[in-house]
Amino acid sequence: MQLYLLDLGLTPYDVAWGIQKRAAAARISGALDQDLLILVQHPPVVTLGRSTKPGHLLATPEYLAASGVQLRDVERGGDVTIHEPGQLVAYPIIDLKRHKQDLHWYLRQVEESIMVALRTFGLETGRVAGLTGVWREDAGGRRKLASIGVHAKDWVTWHGVALNVENDLSTFAHTVPCGIDGVAMSTVARECAAANRPVPSVAQVQEAVTEGFASVFTLTAAPLPVPLYDQLVGAD
Repeated sequence: MQLYLLDLGLTPYDVAWGIQKRAAAARISGALDQDLLILVQHPPVVTLGRSTKPGHLLATPEYLAASGVQLRDVERGGDVTIHEPGQLVAYPIIDLKRHKQDLHWYLRQVEESIMVALRTFGLETGRVAGLTGVWREDAGGRRKLASIGVHAKDWVTWHGVALNVENDLSTFAHTVPCGIDGVAMSTVARECAAANRPVPSVAQVQEAVTEGFASVFTLTAAPLPVPLYDQLVGAD
């Protein structure tokens, strides 16, 4: 089985959201015959998942708009999440009927995909009991590198994981990230620099994330065929 790849570069959230929904519908119908990994960066946007609690958005919608930050309510699980340039977002459109029909298993597989990718750059990361995401912990404390929120219909997934690569984390000041009080966010660039490791580019991290997903889900990465690209992206 293959894992089709779609690199959208820097794309507005609403455009990528529309592509995700078309891709999920196509995967459900069978028009998209293989799983798909969408890779993208977004201009600054705050998204509110189904579990967002009052008080976790620290800025008013008016203030966010004036600051050039979009605000969107979305159907994914999880709390408030931030996207901004320099952060790599991966949206796996995966038919769990071909893997395992278990969303908890799926979340652990997404975490594992990112952890495998980060080992490429000498970063050992892990999980925190009771909290979804990918974390790094040492004598300096615990920092979160990746946030995860997913949605599924007919066992086909969309939404996904946001990995902080070289973003400045400024947009996170407007929220309680992922609804976790006192959470410290970090980036791949910061962690590599602190560990005296070479700092990878977003492109290098993107390649490692692709390989991580392909390995963990036992798939072979392949370009999205042109007819499917036209079907999914052409509308935008």
